[in-house]
Amino acid sequence: MEPSLLAALLLGLAGGGHCIGMCGGISAALSLGVPKGRRALLYSLGFNLGRILSYAFIGALVGFASQTLQLNQYLNLSLWLAGTMLVLMGLSIGQWWQGVRKIEQLGQYIWRWLSPLTKSLLPIKSVVHALALGGLWGWLPCGLIYSSLIWASSAGDWHSSSMLMLAFGIGTLPANLATGLLAQQLRALLSQPMSQRLLGASLMGLGLYTMPVWS
Repeated sequence: MEPSLLAALLLGLAGGGHCIGMCGGISAALSLGVPKGRRALLYSLGFNLGRILSYAFIGALVGFASQTLQLNQYLNLSLWLAGTMLVLMGLSIGQWWQGVRKIEQLGQYIWRWLSPLTKSLLPIKSVVHALALGGLWGWLPCGLIYSSLIWASSAGDWHSSSMLMLAFGIGTLPANLATGLLAQQLRALLSQPMSQRLLGASLMGLGLYTMPVWS
């Protein structure tokens, strides 16, 4: 079983819950100076579109590297890598083990160059600014995103890896577009230990099923 779009969507949903719980300060910074009403919704959509497209672009880059190195010829190795990353992410989301977040250190050097650019776009003054900010924010060091990229790279080609990361980004939309009372309700639901464990266990199950031991 190769990495699937369904697994990517589930991973994004689980990752969205992680964002709500861990990135409240970031959300507050993004809303600084944004007008209320329809324009606020357009800004939010623009930001999230930029963020999701950046995931897809980075996915294409890692997929191209995997394709160039012809890693897909080692099918069993790729499936083991995909399954292992899903299990590790499931452990993290389920709050059983957080070692996978150490991968965040890999992106600190890139973010050091991009961070000043994000500050120049705040407060958001147009949809174009929101789109650009989202595109930059997609490079924010995040263990779950980087783990997802490693998982997506096992697809073996740039197109498949890009589509997996696109699906992952779409899966994060419900949590990131939620506002007001809905955001509070969603935060309460996804922060429940039982919800986190169910999402984590689901990812671990997908990971174990992905491993070629079952074939």
